[in-house]
Amino acid sequence: MTAEITRINPAELHPTPGYHHITVVEAGRTAFLAGQCPLDRAGTLVGPGDLDTQIDQVAASAIAALSAVGARPDHVVRSVIYVVSGDVAVLGAAWRRLTGSVIAPAFTTASTLLGVAQLGFPGQLIEVDLTAALPG
Repeated sequence: MTAEITRINPAELHPTPGYHHITVVEAGRTAFLAGQCPLDRAGTLVGPGDLDTQIDQVAASAIAALSAVGARPDHVVRSVIYVVSGDVAVLGAAWRRLTGSVIAPAFTTASTLLGVAQLGFPGQLIEVDLTAALPG
């Protein structure tokens, strides 16, 4: 059985830059991915100080994690994006790069973008936390 996923933007809420205010999953299994960090297979930080390079690594890691459970970016039902910055322009640029990446469909769902002071690895600028409704 494949989970039915419905994404909703109520008319009473503000327009969004691509995500939906509500995501409803009717049935099925759910996968909760650990925060995807800009680390290579050896656990080495990719692109120290370079947000775009780190976003590309996070996107590639997310594809691998989703694939491991038989899912694709369009199966994502919730995303939380953490960016080390308090600058709205940097946060917007991160959003645009993610929504233009190989995991772009993951961000059409219920999504939150946060500017934070620090993440878990020295030099880490981004982390993406995904939840997916798994296909049958």
